[in-house]
Amino acid sequence: MKPRVTFGTAMLLMAAAAIMAFLPMILGGQWIKILTSAVCFSIAAAGAGFMYARLGMVSLAQVGLMGVGGWVVLRLNHGFDWPFEINLAIAAAVTTVFGWVLALPALRMRGLYLALITLMAASGLEIVFSTFRFPNGGEGFWGVLPSVAAPFRRPLLAQSDADYLRYVIGMLVLGFAVIEWHRQSAPGRAWAMIRRSEAAAMSSGVSVVYYKAWAFGLSGLLAGTAGGLLAGALGLLDPATFRASESIMLFALAVVGGARFWLGAVLAGVLYRVLPGLFNNWGWDADLTLVFFGAALLHALMTAPDGIAGQIHGLLRGRGGQKS
Repeated sequence: MKPRVTFGTAMLLMAAAAIMAFLPMILGGQWIKILTSAVCFSIAAAGAGFMYARLGMVSLAQVGLMGVGGWVVLRLNHGFDWPFEINLAIAAAVTTVFGWVLALPALRMRGLYLALITLMAASGLEIVFSTFRFPNGGEGFWGVLPSVAAPFRRPLLAQSDADYLRYVIGMLVLGFAVIEWHRQSAPGRAWAMIRRSEAAAMSSGVSVVYYKAWAFGLSGLLAGTAGGLLAGALGLLDPATFRASESIMLFALAVVGGARFWLGAVLAGVLYRVLPGLFNNWGWDADLTLVFFGAALLHALMTAPDGIAGQIHGLLRGRGGQKS
């Protein structure tokens, strides 16, 4: 079966094209940076969301893997001055390998135990980032200068903040396309069988080990891409951005947004980055967003298992049914 372009896919592409064309023109400099960061985290949320939706596996290391991707991009940029796209591709490859390593416990564990192991991995990465910090142009393996960071090399087609926002939106659409291609092809069918019953999948000739590792690798690739893009947006990364608690928060928001839907990943990024920015602009404490997130997660778990995106999808389908 060849992957097909669905109506939802076409609408997504048209919406992305419109946003890429017009949104950077009407936003101020601060909001361009906030939205760029939100799109980066949406890419990572898409990786965590598809793992949960397709395989029922909870990975709480996604933000930590973003940090790995960002570290690699910064180190390659300052150490070798290679083009951004090459650095980003290497970072994605490195985090894919990290994803495969995380897949090893998934072969024996699931549910709460798997979530705890990935959270421990995120905690370990948090300690590494806090201890050694992110490269900023210094010498040696860690490449850390005591004060001022060296210049960062962005893509040639995305030198300005507005153009870079368009660039990361394009990467988000590409990430969604990769997930959709997997969903409609052999890996997606294998993941669906594994989610229903691993024993039944194995009896049908599906390699559970292979396809679980594939899923973790794809999730790691998306996280590394997101981290590399975030490094390109900011030019320097803060270890506090990649705390283990942030991985928990991003996964929770992926569930709130709707793990089964592309819109859910977008909503996760918007809630994670844009909502605190709005609270700051209104003079409210940004930490109040945690109260909102907690209430939203409770609502999703109790009444909306498909999240906000699922509710929107159901509402649109209901209206469509009434019109017909």
